[in-house]
Amino acid sequence: MSDIEYVVLMDDDGRDIGTAPKATVHGTDTALHFAFSCHVYNSRGQILVTRRALSKAAWPGVWTNSFCGHPGPGEAVLDAVHRRAAHEVGLAVRDVTPTIPGFRYRAVDASGIVENEICPVYVAYTDEEPVLNPDEVAEARWVDPADLASSVSAAPWAFSPWLVLQAQQFDLADPVSVRRAS
Repeated sequence: MSDIEYVVLMDDDGRDIGTAPKATVHGTDTALHFAFSCHVYNSRGQILVTRRALSKAAWPGVWTNSFCGHPGPGEAVLDAVHRRAAHEVGLAVRDVTPTIPGFRYRAVDASGIVENEICPVYVAYTDEEPVLNPDEVAEARWVDPADLASSVSAAPWAFSPWLVLQAQQFDLADPVSVRRAS
């Protein structure tokens, strides 16, 4: 079995057009590919935010959503969400639900690395405490969603561009009510 992680490449219409090793698609000329983001809430109404590991090639050390990932070729998105929840933040999540199924973005970080993803956004729930994978996450906090929204609005440069864009499209305090992007 290979240790190489593959991602699914997409065309502009969101159709699968093949695969490529993950290590080859995150650079200065990033092919459009499939990913997902997930925001995790607990029963106290808090949302889990994470700070990306300093060793990450793109957006090291910035605060972001709970976790992200790429479904492997032939892998169901919900299976990938559960896999990455366990891998990045050591959580078993439940009630995984899409909140922005058509989310797509392209962003360039300070080093020139491009993210170019069709990236449906999910919400999930847990009452577990995270156990962080230091290769993925430097730190994590359960925070009040209104406080997070206020921070993202006041200092967007401190957060991943995908979190900033997602916060513009749904109310972090009410993740099932999606706003229409204008």
